[in-house]
Amino acid sequence: MFFIGALLIGVIAGLRAMTAPAAVSWAAHLGWIDLSSSWLAFLGYAWTPYIFTVLALAELVTDQLPSTPSRRVPPQFGARIVSGALSGAALGVAGGSLIGGLVAGAAGAVIGTLGGATIRAKLAASFGKDPPAAFIEDAVAILGAWAIVASL
Repeated sequence: MFFIGALLIGVIAGLRAMTAPAAVSWAAHLGWIDLSSSWLAFLGYAWTPYIFTVLALAELVTDQLPSTPSRRVPPQFGARIVSGALSGAALGVAGGSLIGGLVAGAAGAVIGTLGGATIRAKLAASFGKDPPAAFIEDAVAILGAWAIVASL
């Protein structure tokens, strides 16, 4: 179950890079997953979920700006893979395999980045503008992240 969760949280990272670690950090902080015996224990520290939440909210705002670069450019793509790998690794640790979770999270981030861009472009074309598609993607990322960590 944790490997599927790691893959799916990686997909969320591909949609919104900071939403995945924010959700995982809240899960660790609330005791839904145990990271206390790993180097990822910092995700459950008192301030970490708040910091990631602020970063996730900032990302939701900046995503709406026309000057925001494509998620497919190397820095953006790389950040999503790192975010997915970190979030997946945390779920992997909770399930007994850091490396398995890390790989699943990174793979999910690639899927989420490329698939999310394609679906958002199609939605934007059908709406005739991007903001409604972006808001739908935001909702999918937030609700999906919550559903993933709540199911663990």
